[in-house]
Amino acid sequence: MTETILYDYWRSSASYRLRIALNLAGIDYRAVPVDLVRGDHKTPAHVARNPQGLVPVLDIDGQRFTQSLAILDYLDTTRSLGLLPADPTAAAHLRALAQTVAVDVHPVCNVSVAGFAATYISQDRQHGMATWMQRFIPPGLAAFETLLAGFGQAPYCAGNAPSLADICLMPQLYNARRWDVDISEFPRILAVEKACAAHPAFAAAHPDQVRPD
Repeated sequence: MTETILYDYWRSSASYRLRIALNLAGIDYRAVPVDLVRGDHKTPAHVARNPQGLVPVLDIDGQRFTQSLAILDYLDTTRSLGLLPADPTAAAHLRALAQTVAVDVHPVCNVSVAGFAATYISQDRQHGMATWMQRFIPPGLAAFETLLAGFGQAPYCAGNAPSLADICLMPQLYNARRWDVDISEFPRILAVEKACAAHPAFAAAHPDQVRPD
């Protein structure tokens, strides 16, 4: 059997999603850090793995995969994780919930995008980054909070087991807290966060648990 290797960065939201899913699936993997701050993602070795120069990259089942949402779909299909309901209508609604953060908020708040914008907002890059994040994260979470009302939280986003929505939400909440975004007005989200934080698969995937020394 081929070794499963995850090329990731400890603070990458997309990598965080995969760590959660791999833990849920009980898949042993070897993590290979790709330091985005140091520019490891731009090296010829990593670009050969992923022409986009992004993380994560997952080597599994003799294949190499990029794009976290595509990989989550693969893991869900091949490992029967139950990340989406069997009913097509319910599955479409849950995908939409997950994509409010994974597709609409995350790309705008990606460090490369936010970092570039920060240079135009403030001479203080850290202040500029915080300003950008505090502008674009809350509307996405507000929409997520509203959409959550249509799902049966018990205690996760859509029932008594983690779903695609939970996997996409938690990394975004980590970013929100990192940049001092006020999320106190989102009680449904906070309830989901509490449940996910207590789940071993989520806890083990948290950036603080995989942060390099």
